[in-house]
Amino acid sequence: MDQLDAMAVFARVVEAESFSGAARALGLSKSAVSKQVSRLENRLGLRLLNRTTRRLSLTEGGATFYQGCQRVVAEAEAAEQAVTHLASAPRGRLRVNAPMSFGVRHVSPALPEFLARYPELTIDLALNDRVVDLVEEGFDLGIRIGRLTDSSLVARRLAPNRVVLSAAPGYLEAHGMPRRPAELEDRACLIYSYQAVGEGWRLTGPEGERHFKVSGRLRVNNGDAILAAACGGLGVALLPCFICGEDLRAGRLVRVLPGWEAPPDSAVSAVYPAARHLSPKVRVFVDFLAERFDGKPYWDEGVDP
Repeated sequence: MDQLDAMAVFARVVEAESFSGAARALGLSKSAVSKQVSRLENRLGLRLLNRTTRRLSLTEGGATFYQGCQRVVAEAEAAEQAVTHLASAPRGRLRVNAPMSFGVRHVSPALPEFLARYPELTIDLALNDRVVDLVEEGFDLGIRIGRLTDSSLVARRLAPNRVVLSAAPGYLEAHGMPRRPAELEDRACLIYSYQAVGEGWRLTGPEGERHFKVSGRLRVNNGDAILAAACGGLGVALLPCFICGEDLRAGRLVRVLPGWEAPPDSAVSAVYPAARHLSPKVRVFVDFLAERFDGKPYWDEGVDP
């Protein structure tokens, strides 16, 4: 870094045609400028300037070296301007990771409005249901659903996430409506492969929070696949309202044990690596989603309390 500073000082001396002129431009003393150039000459083992009492002139080696210094200084200034430009307004590429179902149903439909607001931004959206390492895989932010574990990531809650029990009317007609959670053991339950509580379901209701053992013939790693199975009459599903809300409103699914649902600590959150300065592109995207999902999210409308 000292060498780069010396190169910048030397270039300014050449352009100002004097040590004093360069010193004024750089906000340094004349002696400091002269010392920088002398140290640079000593390091190179080459005289760069011919000094007289009246003027400075470049040596042959100095002229060649000055051309290189010009390029270095110009590239450094361009890099600084580019970073300053990025820091002052949202622009560039934003890499986002989101769960498959939530991304397809609620993030993707929001992108046309967001990109219309910020025409200098581009988005690279990756959808999958596994939890990715944002830093290792180069994402600017991720959308996480559920109870967050402790990590070095910064989290911002975007919306509550109600998770309810439901089944198709035909399945309930054939197998009966459960009257209490313990009866779920006698029903075919549709299991989400990535659930965080093992083989059972963690539910809260009139008796507080309980863990109930469930089983079934179908285990799937995607919420929309579970939804399709539930609507097809294969069993009871525990699904977020952002997936099953529309089918509940349409009557394709019916609430099961409406007094019981997943604990209310589940949420839709935006997470991103901790940084001293949050980039504008991340900030505006998180603010946009928080605004869109503010209060009671639209996917909960019409779902019985």
